[in-house]
Amino acid sequence: MSKKNIIGVVYSTNPDYQYQYDEEPEAETLAPEKQRLRVSLDRHHRGGKTVTLVTGFVGSDDDLQALGKMLKGKCGVGGSAKEGEIIIQGDQQEKVRQALIAGGYKVK
Repeated sequence: MSKKNIIGVVYSTNPDYQYQYDEEPEAETLAPEKQRLRVSLDRHHRGGKTVTLVTGFVGSDDDLQALGKMLKGKCGVGGSAKEGEIIIQGDQQEKVRQALIAGGYKVK
């Protein structure tokens, strides 16, 4: 547990004091057939470079990272997965759609 998540007390002289941590509940990952993902192209704030953006993922960060890694491998390009969205370099819409449909996801 990160010390940044300690709430309420800055310092205590009591040796038996138990710190309270601000725990965030882990988001449960929905099954692929219940996910509704959007695939779109984006150029905003990317220096004019085109990226394929996958949004709408509901689940844990580990599952998001795994899905992003699978998509990057299928397309043969780089990218990232953070804050509930997956960024794939270049115009890879068709490859991403096919990979998601093959994985059982609903794609818009």
